[in-house]
Amino acid sequence: MTSAAESISDFRPQMVKFARLQLQDDAEGEDVVQEAIEAALGGIDRFAGRAALKTWVFTILRHKIVDVLRTRGRTVQVSSLGRDDADMDDTFDTLFNANEHWQPDCRPRPWGDPHAALEQQQFWQVFETCLDVLPARTARVFMMREFLGLETDEICATLALTASHCHVILHRARAGLRLCLTQGWFGTEPAAC
Repeated sequence: MTSAAESISDFRPQMVKFARLQLQDDAEGEDVVQEAIEAALGGIDRFAGRAALKTWVFTILRHKIVDVLRTRGRTVQVSSLGRDDADMDDTFDTLFNANEHWQPDCRPRPWGDPHAALEQQQFWQVFETCLDVLPARTARVFMMREFLGLETDEICATLALTASHCHVILHRARAGLRLCLTQGWFGTEPAAC
């Protein structure tokens, strides 16, 4: 039987990767992961097993990251977002025609039963790969909103963004993830785009 400590060490690399992406600081990412692991091991007797151990530990990590982001008290300058925006614009321009309608071969395909896919471990590996394909800052904004649960105003304050720019980045992230997941998981054949 695998101990909780051994199980946690198995997914520590994923925790570090996620923390570094969110905090944009390797040392601080390592520190927050260590704090989350210590908190998990210290509270393992309270783990009721209602969720998977990994989910429980990542929830602890998420709270630690949110605490750091809220207490930093400084603004992170994001000077290269323009480059990410241009890359995403080029990608999405190929999906639409001059009338801003989907190119025939690029229309989203039905996903079947997405809820069933969420229960498959392989889906999450594909999702993580798709997240890695996004520009780093686009993925960061997406994860801040959807995984960390930060409100738009908190994201904007942390990254010195306007609300409209944040919404554009989120839209691009969702569209990019949809395209990648359609091609890599839900699609039965590769898209022509």
